[in-house]
Amino acid sequence: MQTIHTILKTNFGYDSFRSQQEEIIQTILQKKDTLVLMPTGGGKSICFQVPALYFEKTTLVISPLISLMKDQVESLKANGIQASFINSSLKDSERRSIIADARLGKIKLLYVSPENLIAGINTWLNEIEIDLIAVDEAHCVSMWGHDFRPEYTMIKELKKKFSSVPIVALTATADKTTRNDIIQQLNLENPVIFSSSFDRPNLSLEVMGNKSKKEKTKEIIDFIRSRPDESGIIYCLSRKETESWSQILNEYGIQNRFYHAGIENEERAFIQEEFVKDNTPIICATIAFGMGIDKSNVRWIIHTNLPKNMEGYYQEIGRAGRDSMPSITRLYFSYRDVVLLSDFANQSEKKEVLVEKLNRMIQYAESSSCRRRMLLAYFGETISENCGNCDICKNPPEYTDGTLLAQKALSAIKRTDEKISQNTLIEILRGSKTAAIFNENYHQIKTYGIGADISFKEWQHAITEFKNLGLIDIAYDDHMRLKITEFGNLILFDIKTIHISKYEIKEQHSQKKSTKKETFVPEPLSAQENIFNKLKLLRRKIAVELNLPPYIVFHDSTLHEISLKLPKSESEFLEINGVSALKLEKYGSEFIALVNTFLEDNRPKLNTFEETFVLLKQDKSIAEIAEIRKLHETTIFSHLAKLVSDGYSFEVNKYISQEEVNRITQISNKIEHNNQLKPIFEALNEEIEYGKIRLALALNEKV
Repeated sequence: MQTIHTILKTNFGYDSFRSQQEEIIQTILQKKDTLVLMPTGGGKSICFQVPALYFEKTTLVISPLISLMKDQVESLKANGIQASFINSSLKDSERRSIIADARLGKIKLLYVSPENLIAGINTWLNEIEIDLIAVDEAHCVSMWGHDFRPEYTMIKELKKKFSSVPIVALTATADKTTRNDIIQQLNLENPVIFSSSFDRPNLSLEVMGNKSKKEKTKEIIDFIRSRPDESGIIYCLSRKETESWSQILNEYGIQNRFYHAGIENEERAFIQEEFVKDNTPIICATIAFGMGIDKSNVRWIIHTNLPKNMEGYYQEIGRAGRDSMPSITRLYFSYRDVVLLSDFANQSEKKEVLVEKLNRMIQYAESSSCRRRMLLAYFGETISENCGNCDICKNPPEYTDGTLLAQKALSAIKRTDEKISQNTLIEILRGSKTAAIFNENYHQIKTYGIGADISFKEWQHAITEFKNLGLIDIAYDDHMRLKITEFGNLILFDIKTIHISKYEIKEQHSQKKSTKKETFVPEPLSAQENIFNKLKLLRRKIAVELNLPPYIVFHDSTLHEISLKLPKSESEFLEINGVSALKLEKYGSEFIALVNTFLEDNRPKLNTFEETFVLLKQDKSIAEIAEIRKLHETTIFSHLAKLVSDGYSFEVNKYISQEEVNRITQISNKIEHNNQLKPIFEALNEEIEYGKIRLALALNEKV
């Protein structure tokens, strides 16, 4: 039987697993239920696809979107893996054919929509032998998740029917509340939980606040024009705005399409396919677009409005740079966004939770601390250093020691048994004399009034910073109560210190304007950029011929590695990450030929002396070199003299004897103009030719 490492290289073209992938796979192979929390682009699919090929029977993959299934199945088939999907896009005859193959064990990975799963749970599903169940985008099962889907809640019936089959649930966006709900909703039995870092260091994070429509338009147009060959998504709050932005881009001659739920299904599918195949580089869309896209080479994401929560925002920016290549995310927001989203939240049955989540999104947008630290803290992850790849880190504010303030706040939370909300915390710290404080006897705790000298808004700022830095969590499912994190305890007990940005009085929901103005100056392509573009063109030609998205042929990261390593043979090409045995067989010859042609065309050009030197090293005579190069023999001798002067090493005595060198030296020492060839030639009675005289003089200069 193949090892999981052999499967990884043979079928997917990778030499090693990424962080935690191997541990996750080993856990699944032990038939244990597993919850995998891994960022978009972190390699979630490999976690169930490798076990699927290791197991003998079929792996059932529950996936929420038709386009997501289609992309993943196409990618698997491109690597020679038996995979199919069942969803509403199939005709009855197609569905029956796939089910028949699955019954015969001919399909290793069968992707099924929740609706089709529930429809078949008591019929055809009973006739398929299953070794593993994978629930992709598992946050959809939770009402606390940002993309709740009622049909997902029926998946728990699988655990009753296939009690001995392990379930692996995978998601890129789930806070602690959602994680616990996923486990409960799917009936996972003592699941092993893997939480990879949610950090995507290849994504730069930028927020642009307080911009007029004119300023915003100019900045976005300039941004896109500076990246003419890149693919990107512009997210808008409403359908109308997607159409408006699409029209603006059209007016500037920028190819794009708009996408929203109001477009007919067939047209939406076509637009998405054109984007995936790189035929349409830019999409202006509502958040209805993107969840089902497995496109790896999206280079930038722009939000023209404030997202409604951090989970959705993280999911949307996660669609950029899935190949780990550097990518840009930019968020524009205004007070109008805040008012609109607040209205939506206040009209919901889950008003309290949605308002608080919106507040966290506003705090992120208005933050004067490292944005990545805040984003990761929201998902329960703490990093000790600023990221260096967000707009705050690149243009930092003034910081101050916030350790004492944090200890005061954390102490108050601890002394109230972590049962208070943020506003109550501030009232305790400021010594407020409200009925709520006295009813709970909070006025009697030691920290009551310890921060009375600090304004309410300054405490709000400080507590926001503490949340951003990962000292405090909010229990959304427990009345928004504040909970101290492990890192928070290190601060409370004086083991660690922190710095926070200084409080500044700002206009409501505005952001300090940056004085920096980004300008784009095009530069000539380097040799690596040149070959990379040639590789992209070849990939596109192959993709069009096979009617596949280009990234299914090879990811940008694979092309980037080819452009760096320039593999000249099949064995070298197979060492490139992302080149499987099947892809080598299918595409290798064309890519290797392109690399070799590029190397030949870009081989360093030799000057005329070096061309002569190459022939000397081939043991050619002066006459032969002159004939080959169509030059006079005297010219070839002058080349030899130049080569001697420049320190090139060759057997000079083949072309001039020591006796000739001695005679020329003696004469040149006697005559007045000893560096001129004609006087020496005449003094030698014209017995030694000019070329040898030049060569002898060069030899004498080197002595």
